[in-house]
Amino acid sequence: MRLALKEALKAADADEVPVGAVIVHEGSVIARAHNQKELLCDPTAHAEMIAITQAAAALESRYLTDCTLYCTLEPCAMCAGAMVLARITRLVFGAFDPKAGAAGSVLDIVREKRLNHRPEVLGGVLETDCAELLKFFFEGKRK
Repeated sequence: MRLALKEALKAADADEVPVGAVIVHEGSVIARAHNQKELLCDPTAHAEMIAITQAAAALESRYLTDCTLYCTLEPCAMCAGAMVLARITRLVFGAFDPKAGAAGSVLDIVREKRLNHRPEVLGGVLETDCAELLKFFFEGKRK
């Protein structure tokens, strides 16, 4: 999660919403990314989506089994859906997102029994650090 936080700081430095993601496979980091929605003018350029694309390329597979995705913020519906489709084994996230979280806060896509895959989920890891980064970013925007 600390590597994901470093990625989130890169996003903040680029004036992007500070969210970072890292994917680990068999103990090795195979992807790391941060939000790039503003830079790329792309609403899908969330940290998790970019990391999933990188990991799929690294493994040369559309399935990311035996992978853990660490992200600093509870994934949105788009990212949670991509995790299910990629068959990521485990999701670990920092801050909960009571407005758009899709891993239990607003929706629970990653645990939806009607879908063909459900990753193991652990939320709240380094939650204070992750939440504070977002809080400070948005406080700066309101000034």
